[in-house]
Amino acid sequence: MATGKFVAYYRVSTQKQGQSGLGLEAQQAAVAAYLNGGAWELVGEFIEVETGKGANALDRRPQLRAALDASRKHGATLIIAKLDRLARNVHFVSGLLETGCDFVAADMPQANKVMIQMHAVMSEWERDQISARTKAALAAAKARGVKLGTAGPDNLKRNIEERTNAANEFASRLSGLILGFQAAGMSQRAMLQQLNLLGIKTANGGRWSLVQLQRVIKRLDAASCLQHER
Repeated sequence: MATGKFVAYYRVSTQKQGQSGLGLEAQQAAVAAYLNGGAWELVGEFIEVETGKGANALDRRPQLRAALDASRKHGATLIIAKLDRLARNVHFVSGLLETGCDFVAADMPQANKVMIQMHAVMSEWERDQISARTKAALAAAKARGVKLGTAGPDNLKRNIEERTNAANEFASRLSGLILGFQAAGMSQRAMLQQLNLLGIKTANGGRWSLVQLQRVIKRLDAASCLQHER
């Protein structure tokens, strides 16, 4: 149950989103849900509209700087809807932690500073990998003569193969973590809870479900059996 003073910070990534309210209402609803009940006071709300790119993001976010100033002035906790709305930049998040202001993410209220930094590391890595894979896949497809934006048996087959390879690659990257969970004797539901608590995203960038976790484990088991056969 939330108690004390809070300053809310919302960020949308483009001017178009800022004008339309797209994404903003969802963030406000998440903050309201977190603050529901308890003895709390919302002493300020700040809305930022910018891209969020660049290592010096704090200097380019006047509303965030104002929100931090308000938090210090009122002895309040900065609250955001989702941690990835703050930044997918390790340097930026580390710098924010060093400001001395307390802050909480409504989607990860139990996260401590170590977990927040781990989430930032995973988010930044995930962002870079998605960008690199997309560029590489487009270049490879063009080199093979694939006509982008068209359908057909050949294109469909290649697409299925690429998606399968991507899923196997994603499962492989998580193998160390999953094996560690299994070695610790954790149930699949406990693994699921830990993955979501740490902010580690699925291949599609969302929260984990039990079915998605079981698919990854199945892929890892299949890969392990194949290696033993060789």
